[in-house]
Amino acid sequence: MTDDMQASDPGATPPPRFIGSEIYRHSSYGSWHPLRVPRVSTVMDLARSLGWLPPAQFITSPRAKPSALTGFHTPEYLSALQAAEAMQEVTEDVRQRHGLGTPSNPVFKEMYRRPATSAGASLLAGELLNHGGVIYSPAGGTHHGLPDRANGFCYLNDPVLAIQSLRRNGARRIAYVDIDAHHPDGVEYAFADDPDTLQISVHEENRWPRTGQIGNAGKGQVFNLPVASGLNDTEMRLILHDLILPLVADFGPDAIVLQCGADAVTEDPQSRLTLSNNAHWAVVAALRPLAPRYLVLGGGGYNPWSVGRLWTGVWAILNNYDIPDVLPPTAQGILGALTWAGPFRQHHPEPHWIATLRDVPRDGPIRDSVRANVRQLAGRRAVWR
Repeated sequence: MTDDMQASDPGATPPPRFIGSEIYRHSSYGSWHPLRVPRVSTVMDLARSLGWLPPAQFITSPRAKPSALTGFHTPEYLSALQAAEAMQEVTEDVRQRHGLGTPSNPVFKEMYRRPATSAGASLLAGELLNHGGVIYSPAGGTHHGLPDRANGFCYLNDPVLAIQSLRRNGARRIAYVDIDAHHPDGVEYAFADDPDTLQISVHEENRWPRTGQIGNAGKGQVFNLPVASGLNDTEMRLILHDLILPLVADFGPDAIVLQCGADAVTEDPQSRLTLSNNAHWAVVAALRPLAPRYLVLGGGGYNPWSVGRLWTGVWAILNNYDIPDVLPPTAQGILGALTWAGPFRQHHPEPHWIATLRDVPRDGPIRDSVRANVRQLAGRRAVWR
């Protein structure tokens, strides 16, 4: 369908839309924090360098006002978060009550404005998907935030706000799928007893926040699959086809929210899972036909090269673009200019982190524990139906 045809047909589904912002380009949690690395700005730059992000598909994210965030967060917490940004310090009472000014959730220059921008994107996405479509917000996915406190690098919980926005805009049954290496404790807290929200999480067992044990189902539709370190692409393929897709198809959602955290790949320092980015892209592609509304969020990801490549590939998958075997010089220049300095060492990229988007597949044997846990949850599915 041409642009002219879309313009003349108000009922036509628009092409996928990308919500981003320049606030992420120079914002950092601090020189020592895992979120010191650029992520969203790299995805924006790579997508544009490849001709994949024309202005018509890009939306500048609004910044959510505090009143728009009270569907999940308390007014007292939001006031404390804004005050901490303004003063650039917190009292011990605020630190203890609201989790601000901690090593995980430090005081930094944009500590309200940055998460309020990603939350604004999720709120807007729910409105824009009123009549269907696909939206990508790589800055989203802050799935640990709690109503009255910051938690796990997350000051606000934009996935919860996205689900609430989708529901206000006509989506009754919503499937939330999370493939971040860490369990989405804040999202489960919000919807554990909601029968109209299906939650599926695949996360590393015994990894912070050490929640989401298999069988932790609440009273709603919660399916947690903790996996041992070393999860490979073959095992993830089994999980996708034998658990995730059947669950979502049976649930029949009006909308799907996918949290596509990039910290489950081999190169990421915050997990011991060993996926390639092909595994994430397979999930992105497979879920798309299962609901008329599709929102894909980012999440974890702490190696600037692997997260930038993975999330740029997500945008390619959503648009059915062919991913080149070798990146053009402009794209290689963007990746080559990234740095990853830490308190104790300077990280240097592997050659393929500069030259390509696609990882070599990381297939392997399917361990008995993975088969058994998938079978156990699939058995719950039979009862659930």
